Amino acid sequence: MDWNNSLIEGLQWSDIIINKEGKERVAKELALRVKENEVIGAGSGSTVYLTLFAIAERIKSEHMRIEIIPASMEISMTCTQLGIPQTTLWNKRPDWTFDGADEVDPLHNLIKGRGGALFKEKLLISCSKRTFIVIDKSKYVSRLGNNFPIPVEVFPLGLEYVDDRLMTLGASKTILRMAKGKDGPILTENGNFILDAWFDTIDLSLEKEIKGITGVIESGLFIGYNVEVLVAE
Repeated sequence: MDWNNSLIEGLQWSDIIINKEGKERVAKELALRVKENEVIGAGSGSTVYLTLFAIAERIKSEHMRIEIIPASMEISMTCTQLGIPQTTLWNKRPDWTFDGADEVDPLHNLIKGRGGALFKEKLLISCSKRTFIVIDKSKYVSRLGNNFPIPVEVFPLGLEYVDDRLMTLGASKTILRMAKGKDGPILTENGNFILDAWFDTIDLSLEKEIKGITGVIESGLFIGYNVEVLVAE
């Protein structure tokens, strides 16, 4: 029996979408890559959101059968809204994944995690045979950390210890990310805190060093991952 309300049906993106026309063009390009019976990982962010609409159009017009593995509740609800079937990593492995990024360096290393879904995003990318990262030109940087801190997902009781260890690793500043629209800190998709950590220098080993701190669930550093970067002009 269906619910007799339109909460999910009436969902809209929660913020202004920057460079919407360019992102919609890339979204249509990504949607054209979808093949029958594929399982596709979907990260988080506005580009992922717009791409789901383009994919839904293909599903409807071509009667395609695919499944999405979402990285966030917001993307999962969008799939429900659009009638796109979903599955989980318990059942399937993604044929490919698409996502956005906050920063991309010349070697296609990334900083991600402003949406609070960094652990699930990294898990999807790690499980996928192929990953497309969609950005606009403003996200290209000469070195990571130019414009954004590294998000670090932290088990709440480990907050002070992790903060101390991040400073030992060379962080110049750390801030507990506070939520908008609610009191207190933001909670990740897993119910943890996020420490935003600024580093003047980001070495290739830093991702593993941060992950090695007891209490760290994951970081938003993506060093050496096999990703293809698409630019929304």
